[in-house]
This record gives sequence, C-alpha cells and structure tokens, in this order.
Amino acid sequence: MDGLSRYSINEFIKKTEQEDKGEGFFELETPRMLEVNLNGQVWAKAGSMVAYNGVIKFVREGILEHGLGTAFKKALTGEGASLMKANGQGKLYLADAGKKIIILNLQNESIFVNGNDLLAFEPSIKWEIKLMKRIAGMMAGGLFNVRCEGTGMIAITTHYEPLTLRVTPGQPVITDPNATVAWSGNLQPEFQTDISLKTFLGRGSGESIQMRFEGNGFVVVQPYEEVRMQEKS
Repeated sequence: MDGLSRYSINEFIKKTEQEDKGEGFFELETPRMLEVNLNGQVWAKAGSMVAYNGVIKFVREGILEHGLGTAFKKALTGEGASLMKANGQGKLYLADAGKKIIILNLQNESIFVNGNDLLAFEPSIKWEIKLMKRIAGMMAGGLFNVRCEGTGMIAITTHYEPLTLRVTPGQPVITDPNATVAWSGNLQPEFQTDISLKTFLGRGSGESIQMRFEGNGFVVVQPYEEVRMQEKS
C-alpha cells in the first residue's frame, strides 16, 4: 500500500466500518460506542442514540415516573435524570460524550451507578432511582443514582480509564462525588465535609464534600471530576 492509498475513502471505511462480533445483546463496536442487538426492549440514557437501523421506536421516560415522588421534581433537572425506552428490532448504537463504555453482566447481583454514568441496561434488570437528600443543601439538587439489580447486562460510562477500589472492614474509602461512578449494591455511602481540604484547594463549598464507603465491597472512580450539578450560589 502506497502512502496515499492508506488515506483513501475505501481504506477508511475498511478500518472503521461496523462488524458483527457475535457477542450477543450488547457489543462494544469501539471502546466508546455500544451496539445493542435489539429484539424487544432496552433502557438507555436519554439522548445517547447516535444511529440505528431496523424498526425502533423511542419513548422518553420521566425519571419521576419511576421511584421518586413529585416533591423532588425541581431538583432533577440534569440530562442524566432521564431515561428512554427503545422498542423494536434492529441495531442501535449508543454513546455518551465519547466516554469509555464498560459492559457488566449481573448474575443476581446489585450495583449502584451514578445517574449520569448509566448508559443502558436490559429490561430484565430491576432499577430504582435513589436521591441522596442529605447533601441537597450542599449541592444543588443533591446527587442521584440508580440501583440496578438482578440478572442481565448493563453498560456504564467513565471518563478515561476507571479504577476499582476494594472496601474492607476497618479500611473505609473516601471519594470525590464528582469522580465516583459506581459502587457495590450492599454499600451505603455517608457524606462528610473536609474544611481543611476546601481551604487548601481554594475551591467552592461543593468541592469539599466527600463520599465515605465503609463495609465490604467496592467503589469505582474515574480520573475526572464530572460536574453534574451546579452548586448553590
């Protein structure tokens, strides 16, 4: 291949075109593009569809219709607070701002995922929205996450490469909420503030909030602080 032909349109198509990998319901076409081999229904983050073929219908689901009362309506205004149902048959391609995608196959297990980092999941997964009301006064609207439980596939997203930290009795793990992606379903994080850290970093009040995980499980973090909700002024 000469120097110019490597840049031909045909060569570009050959390198980047979709291919069936035979992996099943979820396939990673690239590290940042999820293919759903749809024959029925899938839940996905609203706005995550980038392409599809076949016959697929999309229905947006208000988060308040599933697991939260109307009292929190004003608090849930972020894009991550909405899901959509895709029904039909065909190939559906999902992505979220170029974030890395991780596929997890739950086997009668549960996991908490930050609401902004949940990309898609099978209809066999039971899900429930959890609003962390305790920090609503510290971060505008608080922080919400989704508890996924059961048997089936879920896809989560991270900015860059994730790191999983083990939580063991007597060895708590403290994380930045904006860098926290997911944690095991048996853990219930507490929130704490670190005044000295706030002073040292010279950041706003929201930046000094930390999540504290105690018990036996794991927590997934990303090397990026994703500002999901604006602090109260």
